[in-house]
Amino acid sequence: MTRIAILDRADMNVVVYDAAKASSGIVGGPYHAYIRLPKLFEACQNLRASLAAGPLSRREQQIINLVVARHWNARYPWFAQVRGALAVGIEQPVVDAINAREIPNLPDARERTCFVVARELLANKGLRDETYAAAQVTMGLEALVALIASIGSFSMTCMTASTFGIDPPPANPTPLAE
Repeated sequence: MTRIAILDRADMNVVVYDAAKASSGIVGGPYHAYIRLPKLFEACQNLRASLAAGPLSRREQQIINLVVARHWNARYPWFAQVRGALAVGIEQPVVDAINAREIPNLPDARERTCFVVARELLANKGLRDETYAAAQVTMGLEALVALIASIGSFSMTCMTASTFGIDPPPANPTPLAE
């Protein structure tokens, strides 16, 4: 159940609303909270744009986001990221494995590294030396920095949506597993 009033365009900063609408086509999820603090909303949008233009592919970013949403049990972000993952060609069995907290079959070394790093960092609050060394070799330092930043950024998104009870629509084809 939503803990925060869902505002319509007339009740919010229209410049912020229009920016959210222009960037993703929707104003939902954590935007319902962020839109109340226009400077925070703008900072989140800038960080999101910076990471999107960075060294990670869209598929890599989606794998990270799925792992993060699964970790935080964030239903709305999971819903949104499943749609994004399928749109960039991530197969349903990969989504289902992450949802079931299993290791997905990821033949691409960088995608596999994104999964391993995100899962280990969230579970252990850090990376083992072996994981860090392997990730740096596979990803390179710049992409590894982007990977870690993406995990942190999307964790904030998931925590916000979960805290304020922002749920996905009822017609959710791949709900988050209990």
